[in-house]
Amino acid sequence: MVAVGTWNLENLFRPGGGEGAPRTQAAYREKLAALAATITHLAPDVLAVQEVGDPAAVGDLLAALDGAWHWELAEPDDRGIRAGVLSRLPLHDVEAVADFPDRLLPVQVDDGGATITRMGRPALRARVEVDTRVLDVISCHLKSKLLSFPGGRFNPRDEDERARYTAYALARRAAEAAAVRAYVTRLLDDQGQQRAVVVAGDLNDEPQAATTQLLQGPPGSELGTGGFDRPDRGDGQRLWNLADLIPADQRFSRIYRGNRELIDHLFVSHALVGAVTTVSTGDTEVRSITDEPAERRDQPGSDHRPVIAHFDLA
Repeated sequence: MVAVGTWNLENLFRPGGGEGAPRTQAAYREKLAALAATITHLAPDVLAVQEVGDPAAVGDLLAALDGAWHWELAEPDDRGIRAGVLSRLPLHDVEAVADFPDRLLPVQVDDGGATITRMGRPALRARVEVDTRVLDVISCHLKSKLLSFPGGRFNPRDEDERARYTAYALARRAAEAAAVRAYVTRLLDDQGQQRAVVVAGDLNDEPQAATTQLLQGPPGSELGTGGFDRPDRGDGQRLWNLADLIPADQRFSRIYRGNRELIDHLFVSHALVGAVTTVSTGDTEVRSITDEPAERRDQPGSDHRPVIAHFDLA
């Protein structure tokens, strides 16, 4: 058995370390204690993490856990946050995932015409070995739906500005999803029936969103459909979103303006989809958030629930 999860740790900085960092050592200790308690309770073997700000804070978090842990982080974004992987198993073949696919044009990101050709927050691939099985985990954090505007504003000047920046964010999130999908396609090499791959992360949208579904690959064999149990020539490239296997009362990872949303996801290749035994978001309590990120500063834990799946690889 192996447990693989994903969790947005929400601005894991040491005090004073960056935007959203706790302001006091006491608040920081409370945050670490809450994160460590949840990780200990869920007991993942491999945990994809997002919103890691200060690498030293990872060391502080792991020091609060039992046993030996291994960890790797991707490069940070403009805010200083990054994706990474924590693991009880040694990590190797670590690789960044950042560039948009070939032939995808640069994506406009603001009114000034600035464009990008790579992910704002690079994803990270790390490989572990479970007995004789090789497992690749890709941790990613796509562009947020919580919009920011020129001058550091979180509120638009007018409706036209809001619409434009929503379009910029959506285009960027789609391009980032395409970058991860293109990388996974190469990694699987049409051998998904044998190659165990997990795409894990904060996708910043729900299961039916186009940017989320983009990661699945060839359509027609999703969980719960008539084609799921039928061999198909697309199975070597497909990923399956495990969202539908989460118990209905747990099927959310964030509460936004009072609405439960599942925006953190685990996708698996064909080699793993039949090995799933359970998928859950645990029993972690989270409070509703708004469009003002600073409202949660100094709060313990995270504003996201983790998503964790157990696999029987025997």
